[in-house]
Amino acid sequence: MTSDYGFLSLLPPVIAIVLAIATRQVYVSLLFGIWLGWMIIDDFNPIQGSFDTVEALVNVFQEPGNTRTIMFCALVGALIIFIQRSGGVEGFIRHVNRLLQHYEQKRSGSNRIIVQLLAWLTGLLIFVESSISVLTVGALYRPVFDKLGISREKLAYVADSSSAPSSIIIPFNGWGAFIMSLLVAEGFTDPFATMIRAVGYNFYPFLALILVLIIVISGKDFGPMRAAERRAREEGKLLNDGAQPMISDELTDVETVPGVRPKAYNMVLPILVMVLMMPVMLSVTGWAGAIERMPEATFFKKVTYAIGQGSGSTSVLIAVIVSTLFAMILYRFQGIMKWKEMIDLTLKGISGMMPLALLMMFAFAIGTVCKELGTGQYVADVAKAWLSPNFVPFIVFLVSCFIAFSTGTSWGTFAIMISIAVPMAKGMGADVYMTIAAALGGGVFGDHCSPISDTTILSSMASATDHIDHVRTQLPYALTAGGIAALFYLIIGLAG
Repeated sequence: MTSDYGFLSLLPPVIAIVLAIATRQVYVSLLFGIWLGWMIIDDFNPIQGSFDTVEALVNVFQEPGNTRTIMFCALVGALIIFIQRSGGVEGFIRHVNRLLQHYEQKRSGSNRIIVQLLAWLTGLLIFVESSISVLTVGALYRPVFDKLGISREKLAYVADSSSAPSSIIIPFNGWGAFIMSLLVAEGFTDPFATMIRAVGYNFYPFLALILVLIIVISGKDFGPMRAAERRAREEGKLLNDGAQPMISDELTDVETVPGVRPKAYNMVLPILVMVLMMPVMLSVTGWAGAIERMPEATFFKKVTYAIGQGSGSTSVLIAVIVSTLFAMILYRFQGIMKWKEMIDLTLKGISGMMPLALLMMFAFAIGTVCKELGTGQYVADVAKAWLSPNFVPFIVFLVSCFIAFSTGTSWGTFAIMISIAVPMAKGMGADVYMTIAAALGGGVFGDHCSPISDTTILSSMASATDHIDHVRTQLPYALTAGGIAALFYLIIGLAG
């Protein structure tokens, strides 16, 4: 059923995105989009629309998952400031520099390539959760990228392009759990096997990962990224003139405690704890479901099932809290910092993340108003009217791209498109697995490009770059990979 709001349902997200790119005022653009959405719902009554906008921002915190995610983002600030103050970042840089010197002796000029490849590999290996992936890559490699004169935009691109793609290709995480729950709702008795069969047709994540390798190894940047890299290399400017980094300078300009010997493990251990706590907490939060659903299964099977059923937002929040507490104990044991200084740094770190927390709140609020308007459903319904069986995956991919770009959520797109695409593919005789893959790949693509996507926002934050500069420089690369993926679906459809 087509939404009652019809074409009007597209206006809030589309106008918010256009305004954000044109004016570089992300906060104002998102707020205007939210207000416009409630204006449409309230029959263009400006007073009621304004009241409902304020209420919608408050209601963001009624959803526990939203609150946990915003708290997670704020607390990451404390962890970032700790690992810098402890000398962990400086120690890690020294280790990386020794590695770079080793490669430099073998092949001159290879340092920039090696560091970017290491950042890409790190993002790929932390497939447990896309948020932790981008935050880890940003924290670990930003100082090294800065030292080598690689633009912050490039770091954001590498972090962003190795997070969500790896999370969906290697689905032993919250992503896989969510997708499997959608497949169960569509009548698949073995959702895991179905999801794995669809992975081979999920062209966009593979292409996005491969494109990073090609760009890094060849050094052939294009579009706005080329200008950004030239600026960083020739002028020494890591950021664009007038850029507004997503992290406060207080978080990126923290010096090591005087007299403390920099040690890499003071950074690596807390981050490792955060990464390892994620699957542990996923299994803990999903354990009750595993006991209920498969009481006779082996312990390993129960753990695997529990990870798939666990709460992602709870897991990331507990992971960062445990990691921060671990860091405090580790640094106090070494005599690096006293408790009072660590508490002060915690508050300082949280305050440095307030712009991001505000932005996340706006992103959640515009997602809610899009849901109220039925934006995704309207786009899907319009496309369904002119689908042909051979081109079902191609059209599903394009529609998923547009929905995810407009709403800023890949998971929301999955929920909308799987429920439409699977019955459509079955009814029209199209390849069901390829159609599922197209819906998933399109969701990742749109989420990758959208200025209002939480993953895109986190990538900008983790890399301490201007958010719109990140979107502008990454968009041509994402469009390249997305265009090739769409071409694959089209060619397969024509061949069929």
